[in-house]
Amino acid sequence: MFSESDLLPISALQHLAFCERQCALIHIEQAWAENRLTAEGRLMHDRVHGQEAETRGDIRTVRGLRIRSLELGISGIADMVEFHRSEEGMTLPGVRGAWVVFPVEYKRGKPKTDRCDEIQLCAQALCLEEMMFAKIPAGALYYGSQHKRQEIVFDEELRNITGTMAARLHQLIQKNITPPAHHDKRCGHCSLFDICMPSAGGCRRIQKYLEEAFNSFDEVTSA
Repeated sequence: MFSESDLLPISALQHLAFCERQCALIHIEQAWAENRLTAEGRLMHDRVHGQEAETRGDIRTVRGLRIRSLELGISGIADMVEFHRSEEGMTLPGVRGAWVVFPVEYKRGKPKTDRCDEIQLCAQALCLEEMMFAKIPAGALYYGSQHKRQEIVFDEELRNITGTMAARLHQLIQKNITPPAHHDKRCGHCSLFDICMPSAGGCRRIQKYLEEAFNSFDEVTSA
């Protein structure tokens, strides 16, 4: 069980699942650069969080909800959490009826071939389950380029992957080590490309090379 001061951003899980080096550059070295894709994503999240809570029929919607899990050691803001009226749901304070919790995460692009977005959404569901003492069977990823949702079922496999990624995130941050760069097809879409320098083996490798070169020079001059 983690304390409040130990909590790491839920968004870091998405970064970690995409690329461990990107995660370390952002959350250890505090490096950030914005491109068109990240700017569009940020504006989309700002619009969603700025909207007020509403009720339409059997669905109550809350936006920009702060969430956390002391078990996983993560915290963040859920883009949108829907409460669907259902006989199998939970009760809400001051609200009549029973409701099933359904988190929705907004993404500007299109569905990815990896599971990084699913892991981020599942992490939100696990936070909500811990906070509300409720079982959340599914949620959705809304992709702006397609203007439609993709429903995600939180099965045991996805839950286990998310828990493993949360543990790995804390391990990476505690070690305070940025992994070396590996240039592959993901790099072309990363806003940190110029900072990471994957084609050159990464900044860390360059720094190590320079340190070794200076150390060798000092040994020669002092001989």
